[in-house]
Amino acid sequence: MAALAACTRFSDNYDLKEELGKGAFSVVRRCVQKSTGLEFAAKIINTKKLSARDFQKLEREARICRKLQHPNIVRLHDSIQEENFHYLVFDLVTGGELFEDIVAREFYSEADASHCIQQILESVNHCHTNGVVHRDLKPENLLLASKAKGAAVKLADFGLAIEVQGEQHAWFGFAGTPGYLSPEVLKKEPYGKPVDIWACGVILYILLVGYPPFWDEDQHRLYAQIKAGAYDYPSPEWDTVTPEAKNLINQMLTVNPSKRITASEALKHPWICQRERVASVVHRQETVDCLKKFNARRKLKGAILTTMLATRNFSSKYDVQGRSIITKKGDGSQVKESTDSSTTLEDDDIKGIVGSCTPPQTPAAATTNCGQPQTPTSKSAPVSFGFGSGSASVAKTSTTLSLSAVLLQGAQARKQEVIKMTEQLLEAINVGDYEAYTKICDPHLTAFEPEALGNLVEGMDFHKFYFDNVVGKNCKAVNTTILNPTVHLLGDDAACIAYVRLTQYMDKQGAAHSSQCEETRIWHKRDNKWQNVHFHRSSNSPPFTFAPSAHK
Repeated sequence: MAALAACTRFSDNYDLKEELGKGAFSVVRRCVQKSTGLEFAAKIINTKKLSARDFQKLEREARICRKLQHPNIVRLHDSIQEENFHYLVFDLVTGGELFEDIVAREFYSEADASHCIQQILESVNHCHTNGVVHRDLKPENLLLASKAKGAAVKLADFGLAIEVQGEQHAWFGFAGTPGYLSPEVLKKEPYGKPVDIWACGVILYILLVGYPPFWDEDQHRLYAQIKAGAYDYPSPEWDTVTPEAKNLINQMLTVNPSKRITASEALKHPWICQRERVASVVHRQETVDCLKKFNARRKLKGAILTTMLATRNFSSKYDVQGRSIITKKGDGSQVKESTDSSTTLEDDDIKGIVGSCTPPQTPAAATTNCGQPQTPTSKSAPVSFGFGSGSASVAKTSTTLSLSAVLLQGAQARKQEVIKMTEQLLEAINVGDYEAYTKICDPHLTAFEPEALGNLVEGMDFHKFYFDNVVGKNCKAVNTTILNPTVHLLGDDAACIAYVRLTQYMDKQGAAHSSQCEETRIWHKRDNKWQNVHFHRSSNSPPFTFAPSAHK
């Protein structure tokens, strides 16, 4: 690692800004380079908490990222080692996911899909030319440089990437995301660069019709489809796709990796290099509609894993200053707070969690030397996690933060900010902290709530009355849980959040009560600070004297 370390301290060159994401042993924050004023994303790893194996992975990721310099790859600009911390300074990518951008477009054609896959293939070709296999190509790792129209597609997250010599094929461990795994990985055969091309074929198929070529709720049946290369082009959606597009997919989804097209060859395919003449320019509305559903399905896994985020217990979530407290698992490790829709584990991590998953029929092959070739212990099917095809990655350690998740700084990070600010506001109400409440709310806050008898109330005086006379006076303890928060972003500096608010409380006689209401809040960001400017609460809540925290 010493070879990657800079001689100066991080703080000499960069100013740290707001947090973009958090992992068990790492955090990503926006930072500004002092000499240029340019913005970057700094991945800060607490190295004193890393195992020797995790430290090897960190070294490998930094080493790989450092040698990849391409406009379609999220670039590592700096790597600084200090005592107890390592800083990786990456591009700040603000355009969000490619697949999410496509569904928001007014026009999307086969030619657009060709342009997208061309950029992906350019990044893969650069990796392969430099002896790097990504091993986890999937929608979550395909980002846009900015929100500008025509922004470049960038490949992110090299936490699973490995280095290979030439066209070397070996067993490097079971790694990837189920719906994008190649047949050779599933068969536990030696593999190499062609695994990335297979994943590109899956991605291209989805880009054209909005759903994957391989799909089954049962993961073993899914794997059987992939190993057999059992996909087709059903009518009517494929009837309007050109034969050249299907030809490229066929060459990418060739089961035999030695006969599979390479990245450089794919870039010379007519459907790519002659798209103006070959690819259709007809708008594909059905593809966009299907892709919206596909985006929702692939994020379901993330929604399941972050149920604790969606149903937060605010009383234990924040300390008295309102700072976030990361809850602990039984094994002492921190719960990962991330919107990442993939859970990434390596073979040895799989062994550690099989008690909560479908048990394997035979031991999984150990990848004990951080991506070095290993001898597979079995040719049987890999461990089943009980998820659908596109959801869970099965190769990256959960101790370091997936960069691609936090580089979605635009939409997803802002949504998490709004949820956290809503939590802090409700906690201020729970504890009767009017000063904290006023700091979070706009002075001209407007509200529709039952106590106002259908009138629109403006300003803080109406709310201050309840803080002075009721809040905290009639209850011994209050606990609030937010259910099903849905955030709609209204541009860059405004958002609306709707949720169900469940309140538990003990009255002065020691009797337990619960109440529920629906709330909608409008937030506005001014001077980099979110403020609540309006809220609307339903009337299906008990009398105010019983549940004060349910009424603000």
